Amino acid sequence: MALYTISDLHLGFNVEKPMDIFGDKWKAHSDKIKENWLKKITEKDMVLIAGDISWSLKENDSKYDLDWINELPGKKIISKGNHDYWWGSISKLNKMYENTKFLQNNFYTYEDYAICGTRGWMCPGGDKYTSKDEKIYTREQIRLKLSLDAAKNSGFEKIIVMLHYPPTNDKFEESEFTRMIKEYSVEKVIYGHLHGPVLLGKVLNGYLDGVEYILTSADYLNFDPKKIL
Repeated sequence: MALYTISDLHLGFNVEKPMDIFGDKWKAHSDKIKENWLKKITEKDMVLIAGDISWSLKENDSKYDLDWINELPGKKIISKGNHDYWWGSISKLNKMYENTKFLQNNFYTYEDYAICGTRGWMCPGGDKYTSKDEKIYTREQIRLKLSLDAAKNSGFEKIIVMLHYPPTNDKFEESEFTRMIKEYSVEKVIYGHLHGPVLLGKVLNGYLDGVEYILTSADYLNFDPKKIL
């Protein structure tokens, strides 16, 4: 039994959204993901998928992509990304599948770990952050705290956090997310969202204040799920 992660699948089986417009690396990327997945992941394993799952705008359209994920081996935990406009009622989503579950204001477990998280948002001090982002930034802090408190109140001490957005700005300055992560003694944080040239010099990948941060964008991982436990 092992724990893997990958994010930013950007599936679009029911929409016209070819990913190779972002470069040849993305050509037939879903085939690459599936091939690598089947080589290593078994039904006993768990995979954390931190957002940007489907390009679909409507819940019904996204089912093609979610079915594709669900049919892959292992239990899947999915959190929301900035492009997941199809995301609707969390209770409705969590009734869809036995082996694919959705994370929002709750937590899941892997052995003696609690899996917590939220989408996250751009952090203050970054080049693109404006006053309009403050409301969403604050709301996402609340959602992360709800998830972490639920795990702590259930007696979990070992915690992994899933975020879609990086937990810092592009200068790697402290944010409310990193403060909360330290406060709750989180062991690992996985996140995605970053792609292509933006990765140069802007990747938090490794240990900071005793916490391991892991970038999991599909193209960064060469479309190959990464084993983290």
